Amino acid sequence: MQFRFSRRGFLSGLGLASLSGGRGGRVAAYQGAATDVYADLGVRPFINAAGTYTALSGSLLLPEVRAAMDEASRAYVSLGELQEAAGARIAELAGAQAALVTAGCAAALTLATAACVLGEDEEAIRRAPDTDGLKNEVIFLKEHRFGYDHAIRNVGAKIVEVESREDMQSAINDRTAMLFYLNFANNRSPMTRDEVARLGKEKGIPTLIDAAADLPPVGNLRAYNDMGYDLVAFSGGKALRGPQCSGILMGRKDLIHAAYLNGPPHSNSVGRIAKVGKEEIVGVTKAVELYTTRDHEAEWEAWDEAVRHILATVAKVPGVRGERFVPEIANAVPHAGIMWDPKRVTLTRQDFVDALREGDPRIEVRPSDPGEPRLEIGVWMMEPEDHLVVATRCREVLEQALA
Repeated sequence: MQFRFSRRGFLSGLGLASLSGGRGGRVAAYQGAATDVYADLGVRPFINAAGTYTALSGSLLLPEVRAAMDEASRAYVSLGELQEAAGARIAELAGAQAALVTAGCAAALTLATAACVLGEDEEAIRRAPDTDGLKNEVIFLKEHRFGYDHAIRNVGAKIVEVESREDMQSAINDRTAMLFYLNFANNRSPMTRDEVARLGKEKGIPTLIDAAADLPPVGNLRAYNDMGYDLVAFSGGKALRGPQCSGILMGRKDLIHAAYLNGPPHSNSVGRIAKVGKEEIVGVTKAVELYTTRDHEAEWEAWDEAVRHILATVAKVPGVRGERFVPEIANAVPHAGIMWDPKRVTLTRQDFVDALREGDPRIEVRPSDPGEPRLEIGVWMMEPEDHLVVATRCREVLEQALA
């Protein structure tokens, strides 16, 4: 059975109740003084062998991003002026007309929907989510319904669910405000992402694509703008390694301006609850600058080397084999898959997960099918030398379970 990761189900699958509690224990040296902060709260940090999952606190800030945010915190500025300047810089780097820093990708979805449903109409903005009399229908393919479509419904939009291109064409009417596409669902979708972008252009309907976790490759930063999407949403706290509570909405200049009017710092707006501060705006801008100039080939080779080391280490255990794999969409980087013969290694996947989670140091791994004797490890959010620790711990757990 092929496992399909669902962001909707990940939180429950993690068993997050076990992530807190218990002082002490060795953690990776890179966490330094921060471990004292968490120890004071009784929370144990871990090595991230999973990936950029929000429930696991995303990614670590790059030092340059942290420094930029610290500098930003030392002065007062107009948020409107800062958003305009930062948005222009991000748009320049991403090949978009305009951009807006948001409080995470979900906030970007809300503001994008508000831009399409409410626009710049002050009265409509004030009375949302009452959208009577407005174009308030957002068309979704059935496979694209997900745990974040509440961010779209919060505006007062009505989701119209369809199952094919023909259904989508038939569903478009004078109340249609937007066509939505979830990039993660592209491989199981009856319509490809470019087909939806083209249909939107043909019908004069704005299109929005959620590409929250779809960096790398770096080319995706421009790809969906070039494809013709009117609005593109990314997370700022995943591969970009910006602030965890940041996102980016980019696209048509008029729609980005409308999105801004529907959110902070404007008080009487549906997006006001998703306030973004000067530190996050500066931080994610710096993160985009760094991401577009990073040596991605060298980074990829480092990930590959980490995967090779992990697989070579666990392969020394009888009945164990491994594979390198790259997910097609989201977290599309080298991963290590560890499989074992349950007759020779008396271990379930959950046993393996629990042993790593409860060990010293604590390790969190990627979600995979709980019924299979398989463990998946993401290396790209590890700090230097973490893969050595993960490899050793995995081998130890496997060896202890030998029949």
